[in-house]
Amino acid sequence: MAEYDYDLFTIGAGSGGVRASRVAAAHGARVAVAEEFRVGGTCVIRGCVPKKMLVYGAHFAEDLEDARHFGWDVGEPKFDWVKLRDNVLGDVDRLNGLYTQTLENNQVEIFHERAVITGPNEVTLASGEKKTAKHILIATGARPHVPSCPGHEHGITSNDAFHLDAIPKRVLIAGAGYIANEFAGIFHQFGAKVTLMNRSDQLLRGYDETLRDRLLQISLIKGIEFRFNAGFEKVEKNEDGSLTVHMSNHEPLEVDCLLFATGRVPNIEGLGLDDVGVKLNEKGAIEVDENSRTSIESIYAVGDVTDRVQLTPVAIREGQAFADSVFGGKPTTVDYSCIPSAVFSHPPIAAVGLTEAEATAQYGSVKVYTSDFRSMKNVVAHRNERSLYKMVCEASTERVLGIHMIGAEAPEIMQAAAVAVKAGLTKADFDATVAIHPTMAEELVLLK
Repeated sequence: MAEYDYDLFTIGAGSGGVRASRVAAAHGARVAVAEEFRVGGTCVIRGCVPKKMLVYGAHFAEDLEDARHFGWDVGEPKFDWVKLRDNVLGDVDRLNGLYTQTLENNQVEIFHERAVITGPNEVTLASGEKKTAKHILIATGARPHVPSCPGHEHGITSNDAFHLDAIPKRVLIAGAGYIANEFAGIFHQFGAKVTLMNRSDQLLRGYDETLRDRLLQISLIKGIEFRFNAGFEKVEKNEDGSLTVHMSNHEPLEVDCLLFATGRVPNIEGLGLDDVGVKLNEKGAIEVDENSRTSIESIYAVGDVTDRVQLTPVAIREGQAFADSVFGGKPTTVDYSCIPSAVFSHPPIAAVGLTEAEATAQYGSVKVYTSDFRSMKNVVAHRNERSLYKMVCEASTERVLGIHMIGAEAPEIMQAAAVAVKAGLTKADFDATVAIHPTMAEELVLLK
């Protein structure tokens, strides 16, 4: 008789948990997963995937306008939010089924209920049933943070935005990170009057300042309003259902919807971590070593619950590395350097490597190459919006330390460029590459 019921019990069936469980099972481990909501996690169910679908839908607003300059008679376009919403949620259902099928095809047992850790090798399901495992993996992700102020219950989070019955006429988005700027672009293109408020005076902290300034400039031109250095005081619900938001340093604002996009916090509540002695860091995230092991030898954690890098592909890498190391006999650690990322704002931003400020702080002397241009499509469409590409290089060797882009399809272009930065190529390597003309991407090999 086996000492434990399973070799691995995973709590949470998001990107990291699913990958870890599937790979561990492929290595021959007996694996079970507990998921209290839906298989697929934040990214698939209420995050990156449905968000990107809304971004695609939002882009048609300007595309239909531009089409007229390219000779198309598109009539008077009409937008049906409910149709888009239901199509997006339908695809989420499809993906939920595929992720479930992937686990089942790999003989991973799924418990569709909450699990709590009740011992170094034991979990207790919501049904009261106890299961034992040689290894426990926590992959419960993170959830939206909601500021504590009177009336905060009248606001919604990104989780709720995908289920709205209609597009609000006036939207206030609290925050200035990628979620805030992405939904600002989405709601604006769908016809809402959008205002962004932030407690500081900066957008997208961590991205290159030049790109942040360009996005702010473009957003203002589009008609999105900003209230900086604004803190919540209270939120009042009016008789007609609208909200009056009181904030510091600004006049109260009446809106139809308040969306909190003020960061995400690790999902650790009620998991039993204190009872078994799993240590947390100062941010309330699970503390792990380079092998994703917690302070308890048999318990591991991957993904956003560890607050290392909150990106889906990183959680997947962590899950893969964990499974290969523990069950595959292939010790693997994740390299967190030079991770590319994107903000699907309107227009989108993409970046890899060091910003100019970071590079200057680390290397002292850097060379910066840029291209500030209007795309061919925008020229014909009579649209003045300009793209900006920026390359940051070490001064002595001209090794590329970072690339930063804002403009149409920037994330698609960046994926290939990130390979070059990760490989340590130089500006000369880019210069030696023949351009693909006419494209926007060719600007990367023509930077001055």
